[in-house]
Amino acid sequence: MPEKPTVLFVCVHNAGRSQMAAGFMKELSGGAVDVLSAGSEPKDQINPIAIQVMAEDGIDIADEVPKILTTDAVRESDVVITMGCGDTCPIFPGKRYEDWELTDPAGRPVEEVRPIRDEIRRRVQDLLAQILHAPV
Repeated sequence: MPEKPTVLFVCVHNAGRSQMAAGFMKELSGGAVDVLSAGSEPKDQINPIAIQVMAEDGIDIADEVPKILTTDAVRESDVVITMGCGDTCPIFPGKRYEDWELTDPAGRPVEEVRPIRDEIRRRVQDLLAQILHAPV
């Protein structure tokens, strides 16, 4: 792993799970990790419920914009985390890939999105500890 690794979070719409994961990684890494997020079929805006539940944790993702997944984004990343986007993510040798099975928060009420957020936070903390070799 390079001194400052790059992590890419990918979900279908880049409007919920991947944006929450990117928000947690940016916050919890304190700049020690470059963070990207993208989607195979990005929406036109971030899920407002995702924005709300992240704000409850003190993380503002309101200004983020869903982005299309590109081969370059995968190529420049050291770790690629997919969340329900299947085989749309290109595979490059020498990169770490993980698929996180997480419920899609799209169309769900806030009470159902909070546990998804909490699970994403837990997984990001675990990943961060692994790639930086230090407890978070």
